[in-house]
Amino acid sequence: MSEFLEIHQGTSPLVLSMPHSGRDLVLEVEACLNNEGRALADTDWWIERLYDFHPALGAGVVRTKLSRYVIDLNRDPSGQSLYPGQATTGLCPTETFDGVPIYQPGKEPDDADVANRLTRYFQPYHDALQQTLDATVARHGFALLFDCHSIRSVVPRLFEGLLPVFNIGTNDGKASAPDLGQILADTCAAQDDLSFVLNGRFKGGWITRHYGDPANNIHAVQLELSQAAYMIEKPPWTYLEPNAAATASIIQSALQHMLAWSSNHLGETS
Repeated sequence: MSEFLEIHQGTSPLVLSMPHSGRDLVLEVEACLNNEGRALADTDWWIERLYDFHPALGAGVVRTKLSRYVIDLNRDPSGQSLYPGQATTGLCPTETFDGVPIYQPGKEPDDADVANRLTRYFQPYHDALQQTLDATVARHGFALLFDCHSIRSVVPRLFEGLLPVFNIGTNDGKASAPDLGQILADTCAAQDDLSFVLNGRFKGGWITRHYGDPANNIHAVQLELSQAAYMIEKPPWTYLEPNAAATASIIQSALQHMLAWSSNHLGETS
């Protein structure tokens, strides 16, 4: 198993995927980045800390320690855009969300570099995630995959205005039973001062779209969380414990409701 992976075996049908919270760089990539790249601004900061309630839900976890600047584990490995016609970053990003270059001139990854990173860093994560999902389905009859993400609340190049706090994606209902995304939306709607959207700007990345397969008992939901809900959105990216605890409590409650619905409607074999 890759030294860059953190894997926790779960006891419930819930599997948490954390592809963007890593902050480590490998030497051959770090040597080519500029100062902007080494700042790792587009990290899904502190997601592993926000979801540290996962043992209470018996959730399995698959997380990489590597930065998305090494390779983005939530992009189509073919390089095809998930949002055609809209600004996004690629499989091996060469610029930030704001469009600022992250590599020293002439040191951007070439096709051979991308192929190497796919083999060394992309594939082990997805092998681990697939194995975890397969084991979960074998044990429970189904798996609920929850892809955990966060992003700055204002990124003009990617979306207009202020991002809602909770951005729920089910690939327009193709990646999971429709009720699951709606349960998460209803939990968010019960919070008077927190905004949410279902299948808005962020409909689910490659992980949600690739693994979400309700016909074969894998139901995938992505949550793209506004970082304003739990941290300061500029260096040094300070984690705000009271805000984070309140936000984590909402997410945990939603996941509990989703698990309860899943067990009642999808059934378990054990």
